[in-house]
Amino acid sequence: MSNTKIIAILLIILGFVSRLLPHPANFAPIGAIALFAGIYLPKRLALVLPLATMFVSDIFIGFYDWRIMLAVYGSFAIVGLIGLFVRKNKKFHRILGGTLLGSIIFFIITNFAVWMFGTMYAYNFSGLMECYTMAIPFFKNSILGDLFYTGIFVGTFELLTRSVKCGRVSITTGT
Repeated sequence: MSNTKIIAILLIILGFVSRLLPHPANFAPIGAIALFAGIYLPKRLALVLPLATMFVSDIFIGFYDWRIMLAVYGSFAIVGLIGLFVRKNKKFHRILGGTLLGSIIFFIITNFAVWMFGTMYAYNFSGLMECYTMAIPFFKNSILGDLFYTGIFVGTFELLTRSVKCGRVSITTGT
């Protein structure tokens, strides 16, 4: 099995398990998985991996309004596209910027969908602003989770990659 497939499988398992285990609201690795996949995995996986992770875990957690789900899934696909852009020049500031941009895009799109398709807020500008205001605590957790998990994924991958190149670590797979 190739290293790419092993990484992809491990990320799906991590994303799946993290959504099932208790955690602070929105402090989850899915955004980081999407960004990481865009940066390091083949382009096809950059978009499919986070969506597959979400879908598999949603089977167990439960599905919700399809329009809001479409916004959530679409947001993660956009984060994967951001990763594809970052891959061209993997520098710390670009990865950090891509992480923050992904969090912001997720916040804007998903909360707009909650306002537009949900029943909690008035269908006017004040209702939209109330929706965004009420989502700020979740946004804080999204940013913290995305930064934490992106740091872990990218840091570990870069460390292992450099260790392999220097001959300090040997990665072998069974055949």
